[in-house]
Amino acid sequence: MKIQERQMKFREEYKANISPYYNGIVHITVMYAAGIAAIWYCVSQLQNARWEWLLVIPVFLLGNLFEWFMHTYVMHKRINVFGLRAIYQRHTREHHQYFTDQLATIDGPREFRIVFFPWRLLLILGVAGTVFGYIASLIFNPNAGYIVFITMVGMYLNYETFHYCCHVHENWFVRNMPFINTIRRHHTAHHNMGIMMKYNMNLTFPIADWLMGTSDLRRGLLGHLFNGYSDKHIKEELKPIISRFRDEASVTLDGPVLTPDEEATLAKALAARG
Repeated sequence: MKIQERQMKFREEYKANISPYYNGIVHITVMYAAGIAAIWYCVSQLQNARWEWLLVIPVFLLGNLFEWFMHTYVMHKRINVFGLRAIYQRHTREHHQYFTDQLATIDGPREFRIVFFPWRLLLILGVAGTVFGYIASLIFNPNAGYIVFITMVGMYLNYETFHYCCHVHENWFVRNMPFINTIRRHHTAHHNMGIMMKYNMNLTFPIADWLMGTSDLRRGLLGHLFNGYSDKHIKEELKPIISRFRDEASVTLDGPVLTPDEEATLAKALAARG
């Protein structure tokens, strides 16, 4: 069975198993409303914040690395711990079967179920933001705590927005908007089943992918951030693997079945770090 046939079969089975009570519009409305309300509350509590806004920079960079780490070592690594195993199941065994680089789009709100995280993740992030914000308030001041929380929740909403833009049908906005067009190509390439387990792990800005050498591009940092839809800089050694896994069904629910030569090529490309 070709990859395209396998994917369509999985899609039909997945959609048939979505609860009849699921409503994609309600899902994202609650998520964004809760996140925006939390940010609005924190902004309303700020008292003449000045230098504290500089904390956005380290929190953003650490968040970008954390995003990369979670995608690499939890969402694509099967860990026999209930919560982590569930994340792997939902991402590698479902999301990556539903979307490939040849068909990476959705057709309607019912499919939001396979694109957006469950609400509980926002709750977990809210607790984490509260803890780190409280620590920052003890070290610096209350303004610092609120700004840490604002940045963490804002990054999560940014993550979900960028990810959604990666899976909608082609339109003027996603093709021309800076950063979004970059991550759309970056993430679509990640959905190639040949490289999905090792490459393009960022889902917002590909900073950590550039730093860790896990990008499919051979470019500098600015080139990564403003690459847009260009395929000009894809690593030559990856192209045969990418091409093969656009057709062959040598894949399982846990990822591609690579030849020893392909494994060596991926490892060598990673070691080269761009």
